[in-house]
Amino acid sequence: MDRGAVYYARCDGSSIREVIFPSMTPNGVGLSPDGRTLYVAETETSRLRAYPVTAPGEVGMEAWPSPNGGRLLYGSPGYQRFDSLAVEANGNICVATLVRAGISVISPVGELVEFHVAPEPYCTNICFGGDGLRTAFITLSGTGRLIAVDWPRSGLPLHPRFG
Repeated sequence: MDRGAVYYARCDGSSIREVIFPSMTPNGVGLSPDGRTLYVAETETSRLRAYPVTAPGEVGMEAWPSPNGGRLLYGSPGYQRFDSLAVEANGNICVATLVRAGISVISPVGELVEFHVAPEPYCTNICFGGDGLRTAFITLSGTGRLIAVDWPRSGLPLHPRFG
């Protein structure tokens, strides 16, 4: 299997560069509310990694035994797969979780806070919108649906830039 990478680019498309390599199927990427931590969800490993943002488009790397420089924040038990993610205003990371079918909510210190069940196994993406960013928009790729559900906490808007 080829390994993936995480890239940085400015909003105007300039300054495209590799930031993290190698990574096993990186998919979901998000920033903490203060912009100081980059979160990366790996699909095939079902792991959520954290990287300190050191400058715009740059992250700090952990030494061996980290396989890609990221601090392991959370690893799912059993066979699951992580997809995209979104971050809540309080800092929790909400990761679309395939196979188990739902959204895993993980605290910034790496604890599974809760799990929201989805109506099908291919729950692939989440973002926040609506009044107070308290609506979760979730994609269900198996049936090609987008659902909107009330969320217990406010989410963050998408960050306009990394760092």
